[in-house]
Amino acid sequence: MKSDPAAGTVPVASALSMYDPVYLGIDEYRAPVYTGLVYKNLLTGGEPGAGKSTAVNNVCAHAALSADARLILLDGKYVELSQWEDVADVFVGPKADEAIIALLRLQTLINNRYAWLTAQRRRKLTRHDRLSVTVCVIDEIAYYTTVAGTKQQQEMFSVLLRDIVSRGRACGVVVVAATQRPSGADNPPIIPASLRDIFGYRLAFRCTTDDSSDLVLGRGMAAAGYTAASIAPEDAGVGLLLAEGGLPRKIRVPFLTDDQIESVVDYAAWTRRTNTTPDPARVAEVVPLKEVA
Repeated sequence: MKSDPAAGTVPVASALSMYDPVYLGIDEYRAPVYTGLVYKNLLTGGEPGAGKSTAVNNVCAHAALSADARLILLDGKYVELSQWEDVADVFVGPKADEAIIALLRLQTLINNRYAWLTAQRRRKLTRHDRLSVTVCVIDEIAYYTTVAGTKQQQEMFSVLLRDIVSRGRACGVVVVAATQRPSGADNPPIIPASLRDIFGYRLAFRCTTDDSSDLVLGRGMAAAGYTAASIAPEDAGVGLLLAEGGLPRKIRVPFLTDDQIESVVDYAAWTRRTNTTPDPARVAEVVPLKEVA
């Protein structure tokens, strides 16, 4: 049958939840790879063009289509996450002071939620609490920790991020962070071991050296035979995922074009509006209506 806007039909809101497993791609056997991000955090890194932004966009798509998720976006390059701005509560570009304010607000949210949990004599939120999951996505950690602002601001950003990653899991705050410079030559390193090790999940795309791969996956992984330096340069979107199972597995993340992202954002923005009734005649302009079986 064909949907008929003139008949008053409108697309329904998404039934996705951040508590549902997030689709990250396919493995070497073409089996779908899902992983839950609530109570975990995701760190991804790799050389430019290797696929980290593609992975981040897929997480943003799931969060945007989840009725119980709120997005906080920090984008040092501005253009990587800018398409998701219409469905984000907060969007911060290359401004160190605004990034710090966003993290301070997240820290306050965490403190308030733990106070509520303490009053309830509980240790973590669940989907039955009907409280939103706050997903903080940071594209290019290195920009905020080594480039933007003063040295004091860079250090403050690092301290706040470490606190949010370590304490946010149980109260519904998820951090997804990416960097294209996980270099072992930096002193201090872009991703200190103290920060990397509190990310529950890690996804390493092609790196130039074993040391760079270990800075994402963890010390000793390359020696054990798991190194993103072995990924061919032409295999964009292929990475090693360290998640359930305890050992990295090779996956390929799906690529979303700019037009596809825009379609998801338009639909997600419509479903997030409150106290509005869309004009059915304009629904096709927001989400193209196609024939369905």
